[in-house]
Formats: sequence, structure tokens, C-alpha cells
Amino acid sequence: MIAFDGVWKVFEARSGDLTTAVADVSLEIERNQFVCLVGPSGCGKSTLLRLAAGLLLPEQGIVKISGERVREPRPDTGIVFQSPTLLPWATVIENVLFPAKMMGIATARTRERAHELLKLVGLDGFEWRYPRELSGGMQQRAGICRSLIHNPSVLLMDEPFGALDALTREELTLELLRIWSTEPKTILFVTHSIPEAVMLADRVVVMSARPGRISEVLQVDLPRPRSFDMESSDEFQRCTQRVRQLIFGDRRLQAA
Repeated sequence: MIAFDGVWKVFEARSGDLTTAVADVSLEIERNQFVCLVGPSGCGKSTLLRLAAGLLLPEQGIVKISGERVREPRPDTGIVFQSPTLLPWATVIENVLFPAKMMGIATARTRERAHELLKLVGLDGFEWRYPRELSGGMQQRAGICRSLIHNPSVLLMDEPFGALDALTREELTLELLRIWSTEPKTILFVTHSIPEAVMLADRVVVMSARPGRISEVLQVDLPRPRSFDMESSDEFQRCTQRVRQLIFGDRRLQAA
């Protein structure tokens, strides 16, 4: 469904210095698979996501979705960023419908779908509220609904829960899994949280420090549906320990 084939991305600073963000990345993600990208800060996780979204183009290599080369943002792709970036002057329902209006597909059925999505994430009754009247978690739920309004086959998520408190983050982790089981999508999810990645993913892709390369792809053999009770299981511990080993190597993080 999503394919990176020998992808390189280089950024040029104002000084003219070049920084290689990702180097020779090849990865295939199957239809309706949930894949998480983890790695140290600056390793190119978000860069890969933006390449898949068509917001950036690679210097070398090819990015494809559904067998077609990605050259620009695609209508079959939804994007969720760390900040929900809701329009402050628009109501929740207007924010959710905004992409459909921009695509020229806003119909009575689209409005019906918006209400269905808001109900799915527990925001029914808040349709006519403004973003300032919502908590951070509620705003992010509205942002997820907005990304799903046009029923994309691919969902790209760039640390969508990173700015939330721990309890809200866990709540939305389970909420996302429930949405995904209800409306299957191919999801590429960037996170700094190793337990979050293992809880969500079918596969966890571990990237090296910049320039970002794929160190290893781990298969997560946890049954679905998942819950946080699984954190004590052998498989969960195996996966999280392996990811930490790949990222930190022989270093041991200890309190002074």
C-alpha cells in the first residue's frame, strides 16, 4: 500500500550546508496494516511521513501509494499532526467538514458522515462548540475526525498524542485502535514513545540516528483487540526491550 524504494532526503540550510535527513530507506507497508516509526530525535521519522504525504519530494528514490508515485498530496491520504490545527473561528463540525469543502465533495452524505465520526470518538453533542471550548484531547479527536471525513485509505499520523497528558494519551491510544478496527486503514504512525508504538502496531520500524536508516523492523505478535494489561506480557516486554536496545545500544539510562 505504501512503498519507499531507496529514498534519500537532503535539506539545505541558508548557509548552504547540506543535511541528509534519511538515507537509502526502503520499506513496504501492506494494506490496512498499522506501522509505527520510532527512533532518536532528528532521525527523519517525520521526514518520511511528509514524503509519504507528498509534502516533500525525495532527492533520490521513489515513494508510492497504491502503486502510484507520490508527487503531491493525494485525496486518498489523511494526515494528523501533533497539533490538531483546528480553525479557531470555525465550529467542530465545520472543522471536520473543511477538507471535504476544499475537495469539492461536501454533500448531505458527507455531513452525515461527519456526525457519525464525531459520535464514534465521543464528541456528539459538541458539534457546535469552538476549539477553545474543548480540551486538548477533545481537539485531537476532532482532528482525527477531520482526517477521516473523506474516507482515506491511508492515514499518516505525526506524534498526534505527543502534547497530551499521560492519561489522555492512553485513552486516545485505545480510541485510535477502536476506530482502526471499525474503519480499517493503512496507518503510518510516528512516535517517540516505545510502549505506545508496541501497543499500537503490527510492525515497529526502528530508525537509526541521522542520517535516518532503518535499523530493524519488528513484528509485534500481540493479539487484538489490545489493552494496557498486555504491557506485562512477555511479548510486549520483548518488543520494548529490543527497540530500546536498537536505539540506545549498550548505553544504560540510570538516575544519578
